[in-house]
Amino acid sequence: MGFITESFLLQSEKARDLYHIYAEGAPIFDYHCHLSPREIAENRSFRNLAEIWLEGDHYKWRAMRAVGVAEKYCSGDASPYEKFLAWARTVPNTLRNPLYHWTHLELVRYFGIDQLLDESTAAWIWARANERLRSEELTAQRILKKFQVTAICTTDDPTDSLEHHERIAKSRLSTLVFPAFRPDAALRTNDPVVFNEWTDKLSASANVEISRISDFLDALRKRHEYFHLHGCRLSDHGLNYCYSEHCEEHEAANLFGKLRSGQALDPEESAKFASYLMLFFGRLDAERNWTKQLHLGAYRNANTRMLRSLGRDMGFDSIGDWPQAAALATYLDRLDRENSLPKMIIFNVNPADNYVFASLIGNFQRGDIPGKVQFGTSWWFLDHREGIEWQLNALSNCGLLSTSVGMVTDSRSFMSFPRHEYFRRVLCNLLGSEIEAGLLPDEKELIGRMIKNICLGNALNYLGLPVNGLGAETPTVDSAQHW
Repeated sequence: MGFITESFLLQSEKARDLYHIYAEGAPIFDYHCHLSPREIAENRSFRNLAEIWLEGDHYKWRAMRAVGVAEKYCSGDASPYEKFLAWARTVPNTLRNPLYHWTHLELVRYFGIDQLLDESTAAWIWARANERLRSEELTAQRILKKFQVTAICTTDDPTDSLEHHERIAKSRLSTLVFPAFRPDAALRTNDPVVFNEWTDKLSASANVEISRISDFLDALRKRHEYFHLHGCRLSDHGLNYCYSEHCEEHEAANLFGKLRSGQALDPEESAKFASYLMLFFGRLDAERNWTKQLHLGAYRNANTRMLRSLGRDMGFDSIGDWPQAAALATYLDRLDRENSLPKMIIFNVNPADNYVFASLIGNFQRGDIPGKVQFGTSWWFLDHREGIEWQLNALSNCGLLSTSVGMVTDSRSFMSFPRHEYFRRVLCNLLGSEIEAGLLPDEKELIGRMIKNICLGNALNYLGLPVNGLGAETPTVDSAQHW
């Protein structure tokens, strides 16, 4: 018997019943990921296990570096098999890290391999997995079908042409693929060269000559509309904290002029400019009934030497400890006062702030939209078993778990869809354990309805995207097995 059994993470009979009846068969709605629309449109084939599994995976790279693996085997120019062998040698050292769970869950679900990965099994696993990959059973589009991915939302810069989304929309792919609007580049004002290069790109994509801030906002508005016409209903921001400084229009205009003249903004000026834009983006989202996502608290690019050498998103980020409550509350309140607060999902990466976020969202709920402001599921450094439980407990204790819109992969890898299974098993284990302890009633229909809605139904209804007609429902024990 392999490590990943039917009872994996399910520590009671009640938990196993809940998972297998209500969660296991639920299709996936991955409303935040970083998958490449181009690779989906082209139905990318993967030549080997290293290509599909290690390419761009900074989670694995961090673990490999931690045990002394040279960079050429992580992000460098070593051969695919050399990189895979370095990872295989690393895996036994990841015991108690979520990578150990994910690694073996992915091997089983993608390749039917239930062997533990280490140096002794590496060659056999490499050969068997590559055989499956050569059979074309695991191309990008076939993976989406295999894991019943109803829809995904990618993460896209406002200047993106969305040509690959257009191609996908015209294809016969059953998975719906929507863009999400991520204008982080508009807030990167510490380097005027980079800012102006991006602004010129924005100018061309929007067909707006940009010389003043009013032109800048007009171009962003046009791109927002363009994304809307391509099915986009979500925006996203990756921020240290939520900018909420007071900034008048004339101040923002002066700061924009300074940037366009080639001068960098100091930290205080950058915060003011970002605050002005964040209110603008909030209003745009509210006007079109979009959902805004805020990913807060990551300390990015801590190793400047490696940033210069390798670039961004290479595994040199960590948890930050910025004060969050006052800034986030101020931002939400300003939008709410002018009736411009959109639906919002707020993701936290610092466990010390879980109860801050879980309690703060309750100040801005609205009667006609269940869970209008969401405490997003565990993210990045917290998407392991313990971190998932922490988020579920904080939300349950300060708000309503029943309104949660559930899990996302937040991943660049087509190998990450079992993260949804991982989350569902943790969720069902938590609820099953509490039924066994007498903390929840032993009522399958009651608990099952909540599980099904957290797994899929709430997200479908909340985001308002046309996804195969599925939505939240009230299941019965007999019908809940069929989605």
